[in-house]
Amino acid sequence: MVGQNQTFAEGASIDRPPLFTGENYPFWKVRMQIFLESIDRGIWDAILNGPFVPTITVNNLQEPKPFSQWTTEENRRAQYDVRARNIISSALILDEFYRISVCTSAQEMWEILRVTHEGTNDVKRARKNSLIQEYEMFRMQQGETIYDVQKRFTHIVNHLSGLGKNFDIDELNIKILKSLNRTW
Repeated sequence: MVGQNQTFAEGASIDRPPLFTGENYPFWKVRMQIFLESIDRGIWDAILNGPFVPTITVNNLQEPKPFSQWTTEENRRAQYDVRARNIISSALILDEFYRISVCTSAQEMWEILRVTHEGTNDVKRARKNSLIQEYEMFRMQQGETIYDVQKRFTHIVNHLSGLGKNFDIDELNIKILKSLNRTW
């Protein structure tokens, strides 16, 4: 199990997707998006917009095109979802893999992981409110080093940023300076 202060055993490679152990989802999500886009932006597009399914018109209705009739270009575009599913599956430990193993698209896999680890919009709103309160009450604790203060503060700010709260750099600088005890 990887703790917050430990180095990640996997994921430091440009050839392998970052490993998700079930901890620190916001970190993994950003790293994973960068990894997927670095391979091909079409892969990330398949996650955002769902799989490409070639269609044909039959009796004025759109129907999925039989695989044997797909063009080379249609096959290439449809392959993005397959590649995305493979990469996501390869990036998960066994317990996380079982969560998404029945999914039929990369978009569905991504959404299950997102809701499981970020929560619904109501959960995110509650988490954001809790973090805002933590930010507002932020103070240097007795015996805490400057490094520890900065790390704890950055953790709160980054989580809030991930939930859509934007900060002005001057506001952050003033907040951190005001949080220090008198010895600083």
